[in-house]
Amino acid sequence: MDTKKKILLVEDDVALSAVYKSRLEMEGFDTHAVNNGEVALSAALEFKPDLILLDAMMPKISGFDVLDILRNTPETSNIRIIMLTALSQPKDKERAESLGVDDYLVKSQVVIGDVVERVKYHLGLMEHKAL
Repeated sequence: MDTKKKILLVEDDVALSAVYKSRLEMEGFDTHAVNNGEVALSAALEFKPDLILLDAMMPKISGFDVLDILRNTPETSNIRIIMLTALSQPKDKERAESLGVDDYLVKSQVVIGDVVERVKYHLGLMEHKAL
């Protein structure tokens, strides 16, 4: 029985995606990476991740729309979702929160270790630690 937690990584920056994927796998997560919102929606249903790391700015369907659709789809409504984005405006964070995001991290303000900690925290794998 494989008890690895599953992470769906939705990031259109290939280099960044590779870095996150290797780090998350090193931390023991079963990580599936996709590079656009359309694929993310089907992957969320097929891969059934425990948590989704979601970029906001993507081709085809934005992260906000992906978040909205996932939250309004019964099969995916309870998946933990962390938005990891370049958007640092309060209005963007408020929009994500209004759509039901679990956490909102601005890429320029966090390092990968912070992201891994937030992932572990939201999966119940560690105590809360303030960023």
